Amino acid sequence: MSSGTEGRFHIVDVSSLTFVHRVMPRRAMLRTDDGVRIEAVYEPSEASVTDSAVTGTAVVVAHGFTGSADRPAVRRAARAFAERGASVVTFSFRGHGGSGGLSTVGDREVLDLSAAVRWARELGHARVATVGFSMGGSVALRHAALERGADARADAVASVSAPARWYYRGTAPMRRLHWVVTRPAGRLVGRYGFRTRIERRAWDPVPLSPVEAVPLIAPTPLLVVHGDRDPYFPLDHPRMLAGAGDAELWLERGMGHAENAADDELLARLGDWLTRA
Repeated sequence: MSSGTEGRFHIVDVSSLTFVHRVMPRRAMLRTDDGVRIEAVYEPSEASVTDSAVTGTAVVVAHGFTGSADRPAVRRAARAFAERGASVVTFSFRGHGGSGGLSTVGDREVLDLSAAVRWARELGHARVATVGFSMGGSVALRHAALERGADARADAVASVSAPARWYYRGTAPMRRLHWVVTRPAGRLVGRYGFRTRIERRAWDPVPLSPVEAVPLIAPTPLLVVHGDRDPYFPLDHPRMLAGAGDAELWLERGMGHAENAADDELLARLGDWLTRA
């Protein structure tokens, strides 16, 4: 029965409407050059979805020790970079999250980052920037110095809250971290308390240090970021890194350590730098 009300059904001119593309993340298990399976997540930017081909910068995010691709601070950084127009790849280092293997605390993790960068290029991105936090920052520096292959190299590198040199024990948090990494009881705490599986064998040989890596990065653009309230690494670390090569240095007032301490304003500036450097 009709109610007598007209106009309940309308013909709409769809040419006047703007459709919002829902950008769906894509998950994958990557395999590193030494055979470790690494979980990774790709979130394309809206611009890359609307184009006929994938365009724009992909930012690959390397988390800190005990982090993972799904930790809230990593997801927050990924969202911030996406808001600056970048597609984003996040992943979990070996021994972390859903990835296989054991953490070597910055040594063979370079292979994990290479696998993630390679995947971004396979997805169609001609330009890939890397950003690492704490341990991930040291990995990003070493990756940029060591990885020269066209498919796995970085086009811009940002290192946040990274150490300059190995075996630093000058702060209480770093002494606790060394206990976790080097002692059997500490590794149990790492496995069950932080869900991080740590290799028990010591480095042999000792890998290239972050400060030794910096001079090898040029001409790739390099940004070093560090907080002046970092409880792990004092300001001589970023100053040493920036002074070792051609790098831009941001010393952030009031900032603590790594991705957990990076506020929205800093992440927005980082996103701008990574997409435009």
